Amino acid sequence: MLSLASRLRPIWPLVALFASGAMLAGAHAFQRFGGLEPCPLCLDQRNWHWAVVGVAGGAFIATRLRSGLARAMAALIGLVLLGAAGMGAYHVAVEQHWVVAQCDARVDLDNLGFDQAGTFTVPKCDQIAWSMFGISMAGYNALISFFLALASFAVAVSPERKS
Repeated sequence: MLSLASRLRPIWPLVALFASGAMLAGAHAFQRFGGLEPCPLCLDQRNWHWAVVGVAGGAFIATRLRSGLARAMAALIGLVLLGAAGMGAYHVAVEQHWVVAQCDARVDLDNLGFDQAGTFTVPKCDQIAWSMFGISMAGYNALISFFLALASFAVAVSPERKS
């Protein structure tokens, strides 16, 4: 396993960037094509993945300029992924009513409509809109983000490959 992690080190920022990008694409697909409007905590989870995309993009450039930064950049990406996992876990706690959260109404600027006859409702953070095998989308986000964070830390601490 550590051998694989050390082989992934040079391209890890791209792997993390594409993984978080895929999670964002999936969330937007559920919204656009599945009709599942995001609650405020869902939007917060997306912000963490946008942060991963930004940090991973910067890390990729930094590691191309100075290859000695690869371990530090993998650790930094892991920390941001850990934040994403924590946000997902918090949302799961809200969904399961383990934690009471005040979810404020936010406006999605990509989804503005001016139908005056329609009603505007914000999805509630404590209601599960979709689940598979008893795990909600927030739960999958937490699990995937956590395992990506672990993989990122493994890439950071794995020993160098021997030639």
